[in-house]
Amino acid sequence: MASKRIAIITLAMLAGCGGGRSDHAAADSLSRDLQRLPVDSSATFADTATPAPVAQPVAVRPKPQPKPKPKPAAPKPAPAPAPAPAPKVVATGTVMATAIDAEITSKVNRPGERVTTTVSSDIKDSSGRVLIPAGSKVTLTISEIHESENKGDKTGKLTLTPTAVQINGESYALAGTAVALDRVLKSRPTNGGDVAKVGVGTAAGAVLGRVIGGNTKGAVIGGLIGGAIGTQRAVETHDRDVVVPAGSRVELTLSQELAL
Repeated sequence: MASKRIAIITLAMLAGCGGGRSDHAAADSLSRDLQRLPVDSSATFADTATPAPVAQPVAVRPKPQPKPKPKPAAPKPAPAPAPAPAPKVVATGTVMATAIDAEITSKVNRPGERVTTTVSSDIKDSSGRVLIPAGSKVTLTISEIHESENKGDKTGKLTLTPTAVQINGESYALAGTAVALDRVLKSRPTNGGDVAKVGVGTAAGAVLGRVIGGNTKGAVIGGLIGGAIGTQRAVETHDRDVVVPAGSRVELTLSQELAL
């Protein structure tokens, strides 16, 4: 019996404790409801849930590709070399017409002196190419020059030797002969040499007269004869200078080819 009593008391105590707790919880709930803001019952609520934003795929930019290097241009073929021009050669035997630049005379000029002539017309090759243009200067040396001393000598002595030609500022050695086509003989006035020749002739005549006649008369006659011979000799040996006037023609002939 005693055990039953104890069980009943225990249950009662438990019930009392549980009931207090329930009242206290109810009071707390009521207090919280009063403190809440009024809710608008007319507000319309969306029935559907807002979908979560869909992540857009990020566009991946391709890496910039390096520009291809331009291919080097193919080398142009080298132009064919121009054919070498034919060498300029003035053939042996070529005749050149020239004109003397300054007067030559045996009275003034002497062997070894140099004179010049000017080429009168172009010297061309077979194709028409000009080798020696007109106006080029030719240098000559007076190898020999001497006046005429007797009637039999119609030309005196004059030898000109070409040595060089100047073409466009360049000088080229030249070998050949030259002839002064317009040279003349110019008489000199009677000089002491001619008088001496006449005197020798007269003296010889006087001696010859003495030998032949053996007397003064013979000597006089011999002297007259000798004087006449001496005078004639003076005429025959009268000196005449070789003269080549300025501008006169001088013809040159090459004895060797001339390479330019």
